[in-house]
Amino acid sequence: MKLSIVLSTQSARFEAVAFKGDLETNITRIAGWGYDGVELAIRDPRLVDAEAMEQVVTDHRLEVPAIGTGQAWGEEKLSFTSADPAVRKTAVERIQSHIPLANRFNAIIILGLIRGITPQGQTHEKSLSYLVENLRECAEAGAAQGVRFALEPINRYETDLIHTVSEGLDLLEQVGADNLGLLLDTFHMNIEEPGIEQSIQLCGKRIFHFHMADSNRWYPGAGHLNFRSILEALDETGYQGWVSGEFLPNPDPSTAAMEGITHLRQL
Repeated sequence: MKLSIVLSTQSARFEAVAFKGDLETNITRIAGWGYDGVELAIRDPRLVDAEAMEQVVTDHRLEVPAIGTGQAWGEEKLSFTSADPAVRKTAVERIQSHIPLANRFNAIIILGLIRGITPQGQTHEKSLSYLVENLRECAEAGAAQGVRFALEPINRYETDLIHTVSEGLDLLEQVGADNLGLLLDTFHMNIEEPGIEQSIQLCGKRIFHFHMADSNRWYPGAGHLNFRSILEALDETGYQGWVSGEFLPNPDPSTAAMEGITHLRQL
């Protein structure tokens, strides 16, 4: 397994990202700490220079395993489950606009909070039907370019839609796309799953990407999660993808990044 850490290409309100903006400086630091890759959080592909970004990543011998899209919800409130059809359409178009960039980097597109939440006056069932419809549309567009998507089960305090591995697997069955899998995140799993290791094993081959943060959303090793056991369970599934750090910049970004990779490398 290779290790990466999340970097937002722009400033953002989302707190659980250690590094934001100043792409070249932060990528230099990330490479220096021994990470194999950098996961890029990109709100809108039109706001980045893909060629320049690729050059910086390549110069530092890093890879881009995944592209995060959640800032489109956090900053613009775009979502797949909005009651407004124009917003849903824009959300789908935004995700599809990431496909050429994902193809360029051979990266997975993460579908996290872009799902949104059920708006007032809309049933949960209607939200799920919108979600299935729009996931299917994105997956079909991605398949044409060999791009995969990873839906992230997220805890109940951030969304009312898809909290657990079991719910995520049910959704995958409804969508029916081979290039759609799950992203598992230990912070969310600690809240929602009956057992992290058991849920990893349940997900098995449908794990497309993996996020790590400790129980307090600090770097791995700063809380009470047993990452040795978690990594062993992940390995037993045959997973050969990336383990990516998405955690709070506490006590500061540099310390968090260094302590996190040190803890994981020791395991």
